[in-house]
Amino acid sequence: MNAQLRRRIASASLIVGFFVLWELLCAIFHVRDIVLPRPSQILYTLWADLPGIWPHALQTTYTTMVGFILGIIGGVLLGILIGSSRLAYDVAYPLLIGFASIPKVAVVPVLVLWFGAGTVPAIITAAITCVFPIVVNVATGLATTEPELEDVMRTLRASKLDILVNVGLPRAMPYFFASLKVAVTLAFVGTVISETVASNRGIGNLMMIASSSFDVPLVFAGLLILALMGVALYAIFSLIEARVTGWTRRQDDFAVGA
Repeated sequence: MNAQLRRRIASASLIVGFFVLWELLCAIFHVRDIVLPRPSQILYTLWADLPGIWPHALQTTYTTMVGFILGIIGGVLLGILIGSSRLAYDVAYPLLIGFASIPKVAVVPVLVLWFGAGTVPAIITAAITCVFPIVVNVATGLATTEPELEDVMRTLRASKLDILVNVGLPRAMPYFFASLKVAVTLAFVGTVISETVASNRGIGNLMMIASSSFDVPLVFAGLLILALMGVALYAIFSLIEARVTGWTRRQDDFAVGA
């Protein structure tokens, strides 16, 4: 059994053990569903109410992915600008930090005034929530490019654009994919925040309705769906990262033998 398979078995065992312990503790201490539902009750609710939950899950997925794509575009462009220009760094970075420090739940009412309640505020909230880590990581990747590589390109009479495309961006790829795995979870947070405040569709809206009627198992079913979607997208980006930036990683066999 290789090291990778052992890690996967250990990870799966830990996750299963967590839910088994949760189930047992709720049964032993007779915890009511309105306080903390058991995993079996959450799964039953998810299965029983799936026809009603499914449209909300699709809405949240659509909103999150559109906002995430917009956040990637904006984050990459801003990251390239900030990472390539000292002047842009001095001017834009403080503004970006200040904007990122604003709680997004405070921004949603303003977006509702501008665009009305519905999908648009949720998309914008998802985008602005996930853009900051992308900007920071792309800018860091460009700023930490080895000067020796840039000097070699200059001796070959390469332009700044050539250096950016052939040296800067490839070296920034590990930072970029690391930011995507963080940003995609933040995009879900932004979407749900907006859905709970200014939408009549989506998992966030479903959870608000369920909590108002004290349907706690349905609330936890919504949380489970969000967690599963986040894990699925995280895994997808991890696979893409391994394909694109595999050259930056040390192989397990080499690490074990070292």
